[in-house]
Amino acid sequence: MTTVFDHREAGTGESEWREHAPWRSSPELRIDAAALDALVVCAAHPDDETLGAGGLLATAAAHGIPCTVIIATDGEASHPGSPTWTAPALARARRTEATRALDVLAPGSAVHFLGLGDGMLRERRSRLARGVDAIVGATEGPRVLVVAPWDGDGHRDHRVMGEVAASAARRAGARYAGYPVWLWHWGDPAAVRTDGWMRLELCPDVRAAKARALRLHASQTQPLSPAEGDEAILSPEMLAHFERDTEVFVTPAPPTPTPPTGSLDAAFFDGFYARHTDPWGFESRWYERRKRDLLLAALPRPRYGSALELGCATGLLTERLAERCDSVVALDIAQSALDRASARIGADARVTLVRARLPEEWPSGRFELIVLSEIAYYWDADDRARALARLRESLAPDGALVACHWRHPVADHPASGDEVHAALRRIPGLHGAVRHEEDDFLLDVLVPDSTPSVARAEGLAP
Repeated sequence: MTTVFDHREAGTGESEWREHAPWRSSPELRIDAAALDALVVCAAHPDDETLGAGGLLATAAAHGIPCTVIIATDGEASHPGSPTWTAPALARARRTEATRALDVLAPGSAVHFLGLGDGMLRERRSRLARGVDAIVGATEGPRVLVVAPWDGDGHRDHRVMGEVAASAARRAGARYAGYPVWLWHWGDPAAVRTDGWMRLELCPDVRAAKARALRLHASQTQPLSPAEGDEAILSPEMLAHFERDTEVFVTPAPPTPTPPTGSLDAAFFDGFYARHTDPWGFESRWYERRKRDLLLAALPRPRYGSALELGCATGLLTERLAERCDSVVALDIAQSALDRASARIGADARVTLVRARLPEEWPSGRFELIVLSEIAYYWDADDRARALARLRESLAPDGALVACHWRHPVADHPASGDEVHAALRRIPGLHGAVRHEEDDFLLDVLVPDSTPSVARAEGLAP
């Protein structure tokens, strides 16, 4: 939504909002320790959190729910024409105001100031996303609530903050809602859409705490000086919207699921690699580095003659496999991924990179090691069945099949990691040599039935 408004105008009066009270029929937001483990409140500027979610913070704190607050900018551009205050001085004042206000609303809450530049969140979106992801990801789970300025609020920084926070909440598996701030100034109570609204009723103690906290944002609620350019940003008419006994939160509409009807094609992967320099965080995430280390540590033998890697992506695992194999044939459907793998591996004669659509374009020959990592859930049931049969045919009599897959649900995937590994363990003539299970992924090493254990192969066990 793009909305043009001027905060200096009177805007919609609070009396109109109370007359219509469009939130009245909205479901109530439940905030207590039985429903919530943690609350994360994101703000674009110091005072957003108090205006839009001050009652939520005070309610959560009163129930003993840990609260975290992320403030993206220091709000230093609130008075660009001030003749008496510099931007750095205003930034310091607003940080102090926010800290004192939060001490009233949620004493002991964790407060993170990102200092990204007032009015610059769109330009610094990647830095904002990294900061929010790191903080939200530390308190992940469905019993965590993340709130941020509503992305339809009409303020660019609010929109970007809302979009980034919503994405971070999805990645962390947390609940998400937006809180309006400027909607109450420019909106029409008789015409506003209330889809997804939830209301939080504020008890008298919480309302009193919110009122005290708002007064502490003096740089916004009072003139900085009598000089022109130092006028208050939040007029009494605007502040009246936040004296209600109700706060409103907007939950995003659930996506309409579209069940996949077939295996994902090359266009899906080429498009993904075109949008991301480090797809799935292969290079940047500890999760990915640790998973590669676990996979390599699970190999039953120190060295292999020939290896086949299905779905090599950008070659991070390929590079490591080449250190333990005489030759590696690495396949991927995306040419952009293979180009990055080629740049990474260079002129290593042990590695052959091949573009192929699996399972139709299957390599010939048998391999002592086959690695199937984060690929089989992209196949539909028919392709998966064909691939399982070809895996068995391609595995040398003394070989090992290593599979590793993500367990959490992904809408685009025709199958889950658990379904893939259940089917792998049913391949005739193979048994499990290694089984590693975590909440996030499964790792299985399957070998022919005649293959001895590592200890038996080395004569350490009968």
